[in-house]
Amino acid sequence: MFESAELHHEISKETYEAEVPKLREALLDAQYDLKAAKDFPVLVVIGGIETAGKSETVQTLNEWMDPRFIHTHGFLLPTGEEAERPPMYRFWRALPPKGDIGIFFGSWYSLPMLTRIVGQTDDDALRESIAEIRHLERMLHNEGVLVLKFWLHVTKREQNKRLHRLEKDPDTRWRVTKGHKMLAERYDEAVAIAETMIRETSTAEAPWIVVDGFDHRYRTLTVGKVLLEAMRRRLDSAATAELVTAPPTVSQVDNVKLVRDLDLSQQLAKDDYRKQLEKHQQRFGRAVRSKRFRKRSLILAFEGSDAAGKGGAIRRVTGALDARLYQVVPIAAPTEEERAQPYLWRFWRHIPGHRGIVIFDRTWYGRVLVERVEGFCDEPDWLRAYDEINEFEEQLAENGAVICKFWLQISKDEQLRRFQEREQTGFKRFKITPEDWRNRDKWEAYEQAVADMVDRTSTEFAPWTLVEANDKYFARVKVLRTITRALDDAL
Repeated sequence: MFESAELHHEISKETYEAEVPKLREALLDAQYDLKAAKDFPVLVVIGGIETAGKSETVQTLNEWMDPRFIHTHGFLLPTGEEAERPPMYRFWRALPPKGDIGIFFGSWYSLPMLTRIVGQTDDDALRESIAEIRHLERMLHNEGVLVLKFWLHVTKREQNKRLHRLEKDPDTRWRVTKGHKMLAERYDEAVAIAETMIRETSTAEAPWIVVDGFDHRYRTLTVGKVLLEAMRRRLDSAATAELVTAPPTVSQVDNVKLVRDLDLSQQLAKDDYRKQLEKHQQRFGRAVRSKRFRKRSLILAFEGSDAAGKGGAIRRVTGALDARLYQVVPIAAPTEEERAQPYLWRFWRHIPGHRGIVIFDRTWYGRVLVERVEGFCDEPDWLRAYDEINEFEEQLAENGAVICKFWLQISKDEQLRRFQEREQTGFKRFKITPEDWRNRDKWEAYEQAVADMVDRTSTEFAPWTLVEANDKYFARVKVLRTITRALDDAL
């Protein structure tokens, strides 16, 4: 795989100096066209062998283009905050918005490769990392991100020569660390692992470009030209190919019974409600203060019919907690900043660390509910969202999150009664909008969307709980009881 990158390609100084001005001008033109269009972001991943010129390449790209619209991130070992969250968390947050360019010096490849090289992980762990990476890059492609990955390569002999030259010079000796020496000693293992990673993750949507790093002029021109060609091709194309990563939804007449067959007549007397509410709030409060919760987090996701009582249920949950222990994230229509990123981005950034509790009032499931029913996104986008959501939630669970997802269901008649009550009560009028009335006209479409959502995203690590919510007392207690049971099982 690296044979052509070990041929010591060279470019003369005269050729380089003749080509660079034209390339820089063309790159700037493409960058400004990208900024003006704001149709997609560009993500450049720089990896490779130590001493192959990675840092110099990053610096050159920033020099050749307008740095105001380039987001450069160098990733080393995770910080304490990052280590408490899924491995992809720090990369999710750093993605460039539409119209801009992101450069990742080090990436989601770095830690899996390093831990495998030094023997901290095995081949099975490497394969799991590869699967997660492929899933992430496929999602980025489907979200419109232009992903380019450059592997800068030099031979073992050339690497040793460069390290020796750096160490010999007092002015550059500081550049050679113990880490560099360790990786140089394991060059053969590093190259073998890199070959596996590159082979398994060089895809049509996120290809690897292997570049000979022997000559800095050849390396720099090659990276610049590849970047320009990819940006220009994308900017000048009429449309972007879509990848549907989930199978088409097959209409199942009976699966709406999940919603329609709920026993909405279930009730709880007021005295029983008070006793059970206090009981489960106490259990909940003790659980999240226990030592066993220190390496855990809790994520509560609330969805439901309009006027189903999500807010009331959330207030009974937070009533058991110190206000410093939790965050409630209300989700409305995305902002301009959020629309410039993948749709999961605005949820990624609220993921809690250890002992954190985050409550989402509406969630990432809007993609397969309101956006699907109202036509706010194309069919391929909400179809692939099922798989992307499952992968997202699995990463959260693997990182120690306890995930509880609630769908609160009421009858159409009960919803009408609550709507009318809100309109007639001064301090509740803000809760009812014309959009709520419009949604009633699509009741059956939402029933189908909810049934498909539960079918395809209720998993062992993040199950759905359907809550019969015609009686608010019953619904609130069921929510709290579900949370305490989930915590008991996890702790």
